[in-house]
Amino acid sequence: MTGPFLIEPLVGAHDRRTFDSGNAALDRYFREQVTQDIRRRLTNCFVALDPEARLAGYYTLSAASLPVTALSADEVKRLPRYPLLPAGLIGRLAVDQKFRGQGLGGALIVDAIDRAMRAEPAIFTLIVEAKDDGAASFYRHYGFRPLASRPLSFFLPLAEAARQLKTR
Repeated sequence: MTGPFLIEPLVGAHDRRTFDSGNAALDRYFREQVTQDIRRRLTNCFVALDPEARLAGYYTLSAASLPVTALSADEVKRLPRYPLLPAGLIGRLAVDQKFRGQGLGGALIVDAIDRAMRAEPAIFTLIVEAKDDGAASFYRHYGFRPLASRPLSFFLPLAEAARQLKTR
């Protein structure tokens, strides 16, 4: 599913200096902050490498919870009466401009789904916070649905994601 890209955990040997997604905040976080967040166990970071081992993209994944009140009434009807649902948070996702249009963003989403499905603690859904309307459109394309409480926040139940992946 990742094509010519290898997705693996970020390590110190990965050269992040030339990564350029076109979004200064995402690039700065990747170059200057992510390793501190990993050390503090706030997030994990996974990188996509091309065949020459150049960084093509990354995403962060961390534990989260989703208040059931953030979902629509239709969604809540089918769920147990828990106040919080276990979730995984894709905190940041970016693709270097040189690698755009190759399906890498989707491959990073699929990798996050796969990792969340294999996690020992149960995870009901993945959640994301879109940075803008373009990012919101990207997440909707991959089946993420908006949260009732926040217009640029989206969720994708993992059971639904697994069904979608089986049909591809």
